[in-house]
Amino acid sequence: MQDKDSEALRNQRRRRKRIGRIKSAIVFLIAGWMILSMILMICLFAKISQLERNLERYDTEWNERQEGGLTDRKTDGSGSTEPIDGASTEVPGETAYAAPPLTGVADAWNLAEEGDVHKVYLTFDDGPSEYTGEILDILAEYGVKATFFVVGSEEEGAGEAYRRIAEEGHTLGMHSYSNKYSVIYQSQEAFVEDYGKLHDYLLAETGVDVKYYRFPGGSSNQISNVPMAELIHYLNEQGVVYYDWNVTSGDAAAAFTAEEIVEKVTGDVAKYKTSVVLLHDADGKQTTVEALRPLIEALQAMGAEILPIDADTDVIQYVRADSAEQTGGN
Repeated sequence: MQDKDSEALRNQRRRRKRIGRIKSAIVFLIAGWMILSMILMICLFAKISQLERNLERYDTEWNERQEGGLTDRKTDGSGSTEPIDGASTEVPGETAYAAPPLTGVADAWNLAEEGDVHKVYLTFDDGPSEYTGEILDILAEYGVKATFFVVGSEEEGAGEAYRRIAEEGHTLGMHSYSNKYSVIYQSQEAFVEDYGKLHDYLLAETGVDVKYYRFPGGSSNQISNVPMAELIHYLNEQGVVYYDWNVTSGDAAAAFTAEEIVEKVTGDVAKYKTSVVLLHDADGKQTTVEALRPLIEALQAMGAEILPIDADTDVIQYVRADSAEQTGGN
């Protein structure tokens, strides 16, 4: 009898051990599954974040390449254009496009002759940025006024930057709220919504009813899903004048040194009576800031007048505003 009780007790212990091992296995399995799930979720979030950064970088590079590809061009005085050395008209993964001739850049009326005074309009796209205050400080140091084609930003200090631009006598212009081609040029309705959002935002922040605009990529860009004539017609209806540029610093896509930016800009300014210079007020454009002082000094040494865009400025446009009316604009 005692032997049977001992055997039963041993069987009960073995059964408990088996149950304990099964429980432990289940706990380890569940814990392993939870850990694996957490690892997979972390990897997934990391991948999503990487994709978002890549998309943002791609959009920025696309904007810069569009501006660089359409503007880093030279003319031979006859109105024909060709890409400058190193300028690319292709974006990886996208269909190649041919940048159209830049009408208005080499017009005979604007070619400088001996004795002409060069009128130079320094324009800064994409701000406000971490460099806006420094740019404004340099301009104030030389008593120079410029034009800022700004984008929408609600980051801390953005409102102050908009107000300072206006209060210090610079011209405030619009460069779209989002500065994203896929948003702005998706449809005419999207463009109008983006325009209205930025216009009303700047009006609320500064009290300025902004009447100047610069199309991201210029008025001759080939990204827009909407004919540019329709968007130009809309701006005409708002009483807004848009400006392209006929002198580029090359700071959009190319890694020029400050000295090269100065040489490039002054070399092109010498060709024209009126020069609208494309510069960028954007994060990562430290070289542009470094070039600003020597650029102003070089332009002043040429006897150039450095001015902000206003109602008396000769309009530089690749696709002329009146052509939108001639084609119907709708």
